[in-house]
Amino acid sequence: MNRLISIEFQKIWKNKASKVLTLTYFILLSFIALIASIKFDLGIFKFHLAEMGIFNFPFIWHFNTYVAAWLKFFLAIVIVSMMANEYSYGTLKQNLIDGLSKKEFVLSKFLTVILFALCSTIFVFVMSLILGLCFSSYNEFDVILMDLDYLVAFFVKLTCFFSFCLFLGILVKRSAFALGFLLVWLFIESIAKGILAFWVFPNSNIDEKITQFFPLEAMSNLIIEPFTRFSVIKTIGAQMGVENVKDYSVDYFSVLIVLVWTFLFVYLSYKLLKKRDL
Repeated sequence: MNRLISIEFQKIWKNKASKVLTLTYFILLSFIALIASIKFDLGIFKFHLAEMGIFNFPFIWHFNTYVAAWLKFFLAIVIVSMMANEYSYGTLKQNLIDGLSKKEFVLSKFLTVILFALCSTIFVFVMSLILGLCFSSYNEFDVILMDLDYLVAFFVKLTCFFSFCLFLGILVKRSAFALGFLLVWLFIESIAKGILAFWVFPNSNIDEKITQFFPLEAMSNLIIEPFTRFSVIKTIGAQMGVENVKDYSVDYFSVLIVLVWTFLFVYLSYKLLKKRDL
């Protein structure tokens, strides 16, 4: 296992573009801390995000994992490019000639996916812990440990998304086309959701029960947007007569769906590579 990870790490680190994108990703993750410095002071109107409670425990786990998940596209480019380079530079064929089986090759890529997701999760955990200890109004140990399942959801979400990118990289062979296919798939899911919601099941929530099984939708359902949890938003909603009944907790049925998709993406990657004549 260490040998497989070492091989992949060398490929990524020796590729300048992949190295820059990976470093950029983690640098941008650290920029979440800059949100604390956003202040507006216009007479009677004062706006300071850190004082709004976004860095309070346990809310910070929800907020930071949601925001950090949007940056996953930087590593998606790295993973798709990683597969495209295997075909462009002939390293895939050379690895197989050198004795690496196709199963080991896919495993090495999946281990890289897990490593990226794990490093991202640890990074967000440490950063959130530091920000929370600096700005949170609640620093009791049991409060800090509450809602850590958002980190589990974050890890599962990244693992599945990167596995999807790995599958697309093997399927399409070209990084630009693979990323294009990802965008097309997003449009397909969005159109299907719209058709089900407004045309097929306009007066029920059956559409949500169906779309929850779509891969990108399932990943999205792991961490629900946190902004409507702000007390300011709740107050405005109450004044407008809008009742917020949204469940913000991590849905473990969605976790199960995403884990199944992760398995399917890796399995299909192996099957596709196994049948393909290299």
